[in-house]
Amino acid sequence: MLFEHLDLRLTGGDMVQISGPNGSGKTSLLRLLAGLMQPTSGQVLLNGQPLHAQRAELARNLLWIGHAAGIKDVLTPEENLSWLCALHQSATREAIWQALAAVGLRGFEDVACHTLSAGQQRRVALARLYLDGPALWVLDEPFTALDKQGVAQLEEHLANHCERGGMVVLTTHHTLTRMPSGYRDLDLGRWAA
Repeated sequence: MLFEHLDLRLTGGDMVQISGPNGSGKTSLLRLLAGLMQPTSGQVLLNGQPLHAQRAELARNLLWIGHAAGIKDVLTPEENLSWLCALHQSATREAIWQALAAVGLRGFEDVACHTLSAGQQRRVALARLYLDGPALWVLDEPFTALDKQGVAQLEEHLANHCERGGMVVLTTHHTLTRMPSGYRDLDLGRWAA
């Protein structure tokens, strides 16, 4: 057992950073919240109802970006975003190009992703955060492979999302410098089983 007696509630404007030592269950907790794993005891609720009974609702309200970029190498950034957006809500080509420009990938819209650097591939994944979509973002190490400018821009974007009523749950070993008023840190080391 990784942790027990954990009670986490999210409302609009919240940003929760999951921290703790390696192996404390940070990624496991995110996977539980995203419905990718089931708890061995206890439950995860969405709007007061068990998560497993609301798969369609969860899909409409949650955007998951894992530690890996989660993109297809043979597809272009535009094709990847078009395909990933179809999971929630379709996006126009113009909206996708604007999202790619927002993360610094103007001019790379139609280049195969396998030719991009690790940081550029991470930016393709993060471009999803610049499209209309779910209010809850669950992000596992979103700052991986980003340069200083990319880190600062992502911090600002996450805080702005929360200030507009969105919610963010993330793991990161990066020390955040821009936090919304609804920020809190959840140290899993305190909840270890």
